[in-house]
Amino acid sequence: MACSLSTFLQHHKALVMPHRHSFYQLMYISSGTGKYTVDFKTYDAQAGQLFFLSPGQIHSWSFSHDIEGFLINFDESFFTAVCYNPYFLNDFPFFNSMTQRATIMAKEEIKPTLLSLFAHIKQEHESDGDFKNDYLRALLLQLLVVLARACQPEKQTEATKYNYTLLRNFEKLIEVHFKSKKLPKEYAELLFLTPNHLNSVVTNATGKSAGEIIRDRILLEAKRMLVNSGQTISEIAWDLNFEDNAYFSRFFKKYTGVSPDEFRKQQL
Repeated sequence: MACSLSTFLQHHKALVMPHRHSFYQLMYISSGTGKYTVDFKTYDAQAGQLFFLSPGQIHSWSFSHDIEGFLINFDESFFTAVCYNPYFLNDFPFFNSMTQRATIMAKEEIKPTLLSLFAHIKQEHESDGDFKNDYLRALLLQLLVVLARACQPEKQTEATKYNYTLLRNFEKLIEVHFKSKKLPKEYAELLFLTPNHLNSVVTNATGKSAGEIIRDRILLEAKRMLVNSGQTISEIAWDLNFEDNAYFSRFFKKYTGVSPDEFRKQQL
């Protein structure tokens, strides 16, 4: 789906906030202001800003009445239908739930290209031409590549490229295994690295240790489930592979400052 942001908001006034969904989303703000919250972090929204959402992320927004822009929703199968790499979308730096950039401000030099691509995608989505989905895939891929290049450091050495690739692979493994593997050494084994080397690369790239990145992913999932799943705290603890409810509650409070029950009440 591709449409203007104002049209989407007009037709979805009853949308429950906060919420999560099973598809990817791109949002571009061309005018207006507001607030956008992604996984419990709130960002100012202003003209020229882009927001990226991956499946499962909790989000909400509050925009001014004059907000304008574009919204694109798509699911993984839109690309995997023609691409055999199941991690294709995860290779883009903004589609990762741990270290991704939930938002970037578009540089002036790429704004005309972005506006043209968003408008072209919207126009093609509303058309009924031959090979519509193939053309939309090509346009959307072009948009994602332009945005990915805008997220990259201006100068990359071979060492930084290696570290970036290693970090991305570490993140992909966490996304698959965070419920069952909670120790850095387990991921180091999967990456054929020593735990010290993995920790050094991750710390240099993110400012956090490998253990912190794993822990943050577990905490993030716990928060998402507390807000949006309807499960009891015991069920959440079991689902996240904790020994018991008490251990999960101690873990959660140690790193957030509040108990799971208190956190859930704060979000109501």
